[in-house]
Amino acid sequence: MTPASTRSSDSEPSHPRDASASTGPVHLLELTPEELSARLSRHFEARRQPEFRVDQVRKWVYESSVSSIGEMSNLPLTEREALAAAFRLAEPEAATVSRSKDGTVKHLWRLEDGKVVESVLIPAESRLTLCISSQAGCAMGCTFCATGWSGFSRQLSAAEIVAQYRASRRWAEEHDYGSITNVVYMGMGEPLSNRKAVHPSLTILNRGFGLGARRITVSTVGVVPGIAELAARPEQFELALSLHAPESELRRTLIPLEKRHPLPELMEAIRAFREGKGRRVTFEYTMIRGINDAPRLAPMLADLARDVQAFVNLIPFNPIPYQDWRPSTPDRVDHFRRALEEAGVSVAVRAPRGQDIDAACGQLRANALVQIAK
Repeated sequence: MTPASTRSSDSEPSHPRDASASTGPVHLLELTPEELSARLSRHFEARRQPEFRVDQVRKWVYESSVSSIGEMSNLPLTEREALAAAFRLAEPEAATVSRSKDGTVKHLWRLEDGKVVESVLIPAESRLTLCISSQAGCAMGCTFCATGWSGFSRQLSAAEIVAQYRASRRWAEEHDYGSITNVVYMGMGEPLSNRKAVHPSLTILNRGFGLGARRITVSTVGVVPGIAELAARPEQFELALSLHAPESELRRTLIPLEKRHPLPELMEAIRAFREGKGRRVTFEYTMIRGINDAPRLAPMLADLARDVQAFVNLIPFNPIPYQDWRPSTPDRVDHFRRALEEAGVSVAVRAPRGQDIDAACGQLRANALVQIAK
């Protein structure tokens, strides 16, 4: 079996959406805060309702845990009914919830059309990080990642991305996990190949739900046009690059997109992203025994990281189906860590989280999820 080819365009523009072009009830989580206020203002004005109704609905959307318009109890019943005729508030169904022995929680969400995606809650000291999906499946075909082996189904909408956050927030609060402090777009899919939905979802999480931009990280395997678009935004969203090899020839064997956007072009885009606004860049480096952990590669990785002042996460490979690779030995991982530190690069070895529930990096996969969901 071979990985799915790169079918999603990496040059898709992220033009502003025409919110008025949609038909049927508009999903409240699909709208940016500015769009939401404008649409609600027109709606309530037409019904000769006071302007404070807009703030009431905004608070229900962003600050509460209600899952339907019918639960917005401080609106009169007639206004709830009228609002539900023009708008909708829906969240995916939790098909399964798996809790790891280390506290990591994986939600399998069933979307309205039956597709399934995953999000993962990762508790750590004073942080609770939510890893969310941006696509159903993935078309990148990276050889170290199980998600790509299952193929690509479709893009998620902004509402489907944001709804993972909203539903996960409710679950975390109800189960004493506390508040979500960080969000990473590192679940299923390549976020920067779905920029038409990812960009508004970033705005909604930041300006609607009040998550600081520096607490939101977008991960990419190297979609250069998408990195440029993210760099053009005024907010200080952070970027994680799935690097996994410090030389182009080796990287091509791990990440097919390297053929389209080779490492020199990619590093130029990363450099432009890093400069000017002080945004943080992280290099993700999955360490695979005998594949990308040769000692000669460590100083090359250090040079790339130092060039853009990147933080490096060394990630021991997590087992996946269809691939008999093994993680690098602890001694080899430590060699890389010491080489990076000696070169003045900030580095951490990421401890595997959620391996026992297939929630660790690279383990999310759609085919198995479909079978679970049935």
